[in-house]
Amino acid sequence: MKFLSKSLEDTNRLASDFVSEIAKIRRSKATVVGLYGDLGSGKTTFTQAVGHALGITDSMQSPTFVIIKKFSIFNFPFLNLYHIDTYRLKNGEELGRLGFDKLLADPKNLIFIEWADQVAGILPFDHLKLFCRFVDENTREYILEM
Repeated sequence: MKFLSKSLEDTNRLASDFVSEIAKIRRSKATVVGLYGDLGSGKTTFTQAVGHALGITDSMQSPTFVIIKKFSIFNFPFLNLYHIDTYRLKNGEELGRLGFDKLLADPKNLIFIEWADQVAGILPFDHLKLFCRFVDENTREYILEM
C-alpha cells in the first residue's frame, strides 16, 4: 500500500486508518512496525500521529538518546506503545541487551522501531515494514508492507 501525505492532517488520517487496521490483527507476540527511511523522511512524524490516534497526549519526541520510550494506551487492544530509535545502535544484539525480547513477548505491546535496518537481524520475520520517503518540504511518501 502506497500513500502520499501533503500535510500533517494527511499523516494523521493515514495513521488513524493504520491503527484501525492493525487493531484487527491478532498475534501471539507484540505487533512490530519497522520504520525505514532517511533522516527527515517522516518516521517520527508518523509515529507521533499513531500515538495521537491512540489517544496519547504526552510529547512523543524521537528517543534518539534514551533509545526506548514507553507510552500507556487506554481503551484499545494494545496496552503499551514502545517507540524505539535504533540510530545509535550498531546491531540487533545491542537492542537485545536492552530487553527487546521481553517487549516482543507481550501481544499487548505495539512497537515502532525507527531505523529498523540497523537491527534487522533481531526483528521478527513478520514485522510490518513502513518505508518513508522525503518527496519535498511538505510531502512524504509512505509504503506499507504487511
